Amino acid sequence: DAFVSSPIGQQTTLTKNFSKNPFLRTQTRVAASDDSSSDTLKLFSPCKINLFLRIIRKRPDGFHDLASLFQAVGFGDTLTLSLSEQPNDEFTCNMEGVPTDSSNLVLRALELMRQKTGKTDVYFKADLFKRVPAQAGLGGGSANAATAMWGANELMGKPATLGELIEWSGELGSDITFFLSRGTAYCTGRGEVMTPIDPPLPSGSKLSIVKPDLGLSTPKVFSALDYEQLSAEDPEELLNTFLEFGVVDTDDEYYINDLEQPAFDCLPELKALKEDLLKVKGFDHVMMSGSGTSIFCIGEADDKDAFMKEFDSREGVSVFNAEFINREDGCWFESP
Repeated sequence: DAFVSSPIGQQTTLTKNFSKNPFLRTQTRVAASDDSSSDTLKLFSPCKINLFLRIIRKRPDGFHDLASLFQAVGFGDTLTLSLSEQPNDEFTCNMEGVPTDSSNLVLRALELMRQKTGKTDVYFKADLFKRVPAQAGLGGGSANAATAMWGANELMGKPATLGELIEWSGELGSDITFFLSRGTAYCTGRGEVMTPIDPPLPSGSKLSIVKPDLGLSTPKVFSALDYEQLSAEDPEELLNTFLEFGVVDTDDEYYINDLEQPAFDCLPELKALKEDLLKVKGFDHVMMSGSGTSIFCIGEADDKDAFMKEFDSREGVSVFNAEFINREDGCWFESP
């Protein structure tokens, strides 16, 4: 559910370091498997939010150039991956409606790893326990693919460098590249050109993700985009503001998502939900993530019980309380 899809094809993904982040490095632990076998990995597959999302222009190929600050969040899925003796990959998933054929991003990621590493006789058994809903603007499917690439590389004996995984990931989709960062990244192009923020934003910052059952497809949101209503803010200035002041102290005016307008036009109920969330005391910022339909609330409600009673008990609405996460070099993300 990447908010800008990409065609399959050879593509170079650029990375560079961004050194202006003043925040201190925080510690994370190695995501260890509960399984006693060294041939099995149990990996957390996080989701993401977009702290700002600027749509820059529509390109001649029909895609859009964007600029966005991505942040990994400790609400996600679990991918259990092991080597298989069968001459094919096996994939199972608990969530109804998730494709289990070759169109699934996990299976496509495993096939890509075989092609790129030349280890064409290595197959996997993958079980995905999904919690992240589709059409949420949270990048759940993209994270699954990145997690599968990381895990497959580990089980293959690490034939690929992180840089190669980052480069190859652009062939599967635009958001996948981000999940190979340490948890915070500035993404441009269609989303696949990644500038890691190193060290990332501190882990532990609290947020609530509010997801209505109503979904929106990415093409539908972009088709409703009014280019006259796009923000004029320079995305690099937005980035510098977030890195200088942090997510709490950055003013509301810098929390910009150019896709809110088309999403709200498509689903007026979504705009009404955001307006209700803005009335909750305690949250520092409230904004839609990606192309929707999730709305994230930075901070914590003053009256958590009342907040959950009002919103999580609403018919057709789910609330996920989470926090920012990051990872150390050489380790994968862990559930908080």
